[in-house]
Amino acid sequence: MPTELEGGESDRSLRADAERNRDRILSAARRLYASEGLDISMSSVAREAGVGKATLSRRFATKNDLIAAVFAEHMASYVRATDEALANPNAWAGFTGFIETICSMQAADRGFANVLTITFPDARELEDLRDSSYRGFLTLIAGAKATGHLRADFASEDFVILLMANAGLVTATAEAAPSSWKRLVGHFLRAVATPGAPLPPMPQPPLDKDLYKAMARTA
Repeated sequence: MPTELEGGESDRSLRADAERNRDRILSAARRLYASEGLDISMSSVAREAGVGKATLSRRFATKNDLIAAVFAEHMASYVRATDEALANPNAWAGFTGFIETICSMQAADRGFANVLTITFPDARELEDLRDSSYRGFLTLIAGAKATGHLRADFASEDFVILLMANAGLVTATAEAAPSSWKRLVGHFLRAVATPGAPLPPMPQPPLDKDLYKAMARTA
């Protein structure tokens, strides 16, 4: 019969094993989601992490649970980007910088590109962070309009449309023309700016051959 001390050591060992498995699962999911997007199966995550499906299910009962755990820090960065934009004394520069920053975050992680365009009602922490950023963005819009540089008819929904368009572009061009998103952002800012508003330089378009590769891959 194990002694009380031995039982305590056994419990600590089990907890340590469980924590290591959780960390391995999260690391594997981050890698796969970043490079392949959210369509990766739970079986693929388990395989990448080197754990069994049952172990994965004990740590994360559903795919949405796993996604919420993987992207909580990304969403916190989203909130921080909003706060930094609001802290900019030049509200228009804060607005344009925020648009570029968030689209850059999408381009760096295909999974996060999609997370920003999908709601997860059961992931309360994730949705609370999204709501916090959205409220800050509404304040940012009002400030940018007050400068006279953001069109009066700009709506917050226009940003959601941009995120959805950019998510699709990132998926289509990630390997062949990974900087294509910059061109999209350049056109977007010019579409929502008033005449004469100061704007960052227009990014160069992707090379024909690179865009052709991206189109061929998509087909």
